[in-house]
Amino acid sequence: MTDTIELLKTRRSVPPLALEGPGPDAAQIETLLRLGARVPDHGKLAPWRFIVFEGAARDRAGEIIAGVFATDNPGADADRLAQERKRLSLAPLVVGVVSRAASHVKIPDWEQVLSAGAACMNLVVAANAMGFAASWLTQWYAYDRRVLEALGLLSHEKMAGFIHIGRARAPIEDRTRPEMSAIVTHFDA
Repeated sequence: MTDTIELLKTRRSVPPLALEGPGPDAAQIETLLRLGARVPDHGKLAPWRFIVFEGAARDRAGEIIAGVFATDNPGADADRLAQERKRLSLAPLVVGVVSRAASHVKIPDWEQVLSAGAACMNLVVAANAMGFAASWLTQWYAYDRRVLEALGLLSHEKMAGFIHIGRARAPIEDRTRPEMSAIVTHFDA
């Protein structure tokens, strides 16, 4: 069995609260992004792009998220606002994967969206293969246009996910996986 198969058999998401540094260095981030971009891409459209959040930029993004949350929740206490501020600063590195799916004469939007999802998963698998732990999340702010615009997304772009990357503080237990009999059928001719 190859190392890749073993990785896929044992990979699990590690929540951002359970991640710590050190995170990837500049060369490792470059590798992660290159691997993230090596996905099926019908028509070579690159219908996704990456936003890298590291260092103080994670805190600045958190201020944006907390600001929008405070506007919508004027009664939120300081602890809750602090939670919102930390959304992108728990892991040493967060990569936002932006879906740029757009109408195309030959390539359906759905295929472009799936390509962005594949970029998210490639980042997760690549991070794990490099010895890091990762989690692919969205949360409410991934769907809030005010947050997205402040993060630099254009009106037609959507956030496919935020990939939180770091090192697991402790071993993470696997979750229950679906029984194959519940999710697999065989087509009969």
